[in-house]
Amino acid sequence: MNDPIADMLTRIRNSQLRGKSTVITPASKLRAWVLDVLADEGYIRGYEKITGADGHPAIEISLKYYEGEPVIRELKRVSKPGRRVYMGVNDIPVVRQGLGVSIVSTPKGVMSDQAARSANVGGEVLCTVF
Repeated sequence: MNDPIADMLTRIRNSQLRGKSTVITPASKLRAWVLDVLADEGYIRGYEKITGADGHPAIEISLKYYEGEPVIRELKRVSKPGRRVYMGVNDIPVVRQGLGVSIVSTPKGVMSDQAARSANVGGEVLCTVF
């Protein structure tokens, strides 16, 4: 797998289109850190580390819905393996006039755009969520 973050985002997007309550994705530290930000921002109910059917570690993500509609309307991968996108603290994009979130990988860890601005750090913009 070339891009595990894009794979996880696609699994979330597809599961929400099907109306599923949970989705399982292979486990990694980076995926868990991204899910921490999504949970802190209220886009997912949470996640749990489990052992998959094949014995490999996996993550079960509990998706969140509001009045039958998915809370996450849009998930976009920004920095890709073929084109990494790094931005300084002043250049981190504001998603939908602040209604959405950019997830940024910084030297201080993976955090939301607002947390990165308050910590005064830039980094790689992993994805945007609205």
